[in-house]
Amino acid sequence: MAKLYFYYSAMNAGKSTVLLQSSHNYHERGMKTLLLTPVINQRDGKGKIASRIGLTKEAKSFNQEDDLLLLINATHEQAPIACVLIDEAQFLTRPQVEQLAKVADQAGIPVLCYGLRTDFQGNLFPGSAALLGWADNLIELKTICHCGRKATMNLRTDAEGKPIKEGEQVEIGGNERYVAMCRKCFVEAMS
Repeated sequence: MAKLYFYYSAMNAGKSTVLLQSSHNYHERGMKTLLLTPVINQRDGKGKIASRIGLTKEAKSFNQEDDLLLLINATHEQAPIACVLIDEAQFLTRPQVEQLAKVADQAGIPVLCYGLRTDFQGNLFPGSAALLGWADNLIELKTICHCGRKATMNLRTDAEGKPIKEGEQVEIGGNERYVAMCRKCFVEAMS
């Protein structure tokens, strides 16, 4: 039975690396995967999934208005898909998460979503909130804070490395803008 999975973590836990490795494992067995990434995430170029350790793979881009059930079914009809893998899943909408559940339940295709749980203020992203409620399996990928504890928060910083406390929920960036921290260090940095 196919399932909807949500692999979540703070920044720098290796979500994209794990996604690309999972896709590679399917390809090694002669199975086709469909890699999806939101259009909003163009840090590494449109239609690319890239890990910080240098792995990169082409992916199909989607918008928040796209019906992922239709997109996946159309692709599956052309050539059978063994697995769907979604990067930056925090940018999914609730209807898209429900569509992905239908892919698993009706088409029998496993769907593996990888993304952040919370934003720079500790608030859930809409896609993450929906996945926490709808996914069959929740898997936390772990990374560490500079103090050695498990990092669960994402601190947004300015050019000088000072914490940013207010702003838009979405601001695409990497190590130059975000630091993964444990809750204790995050609260201290934000005070």
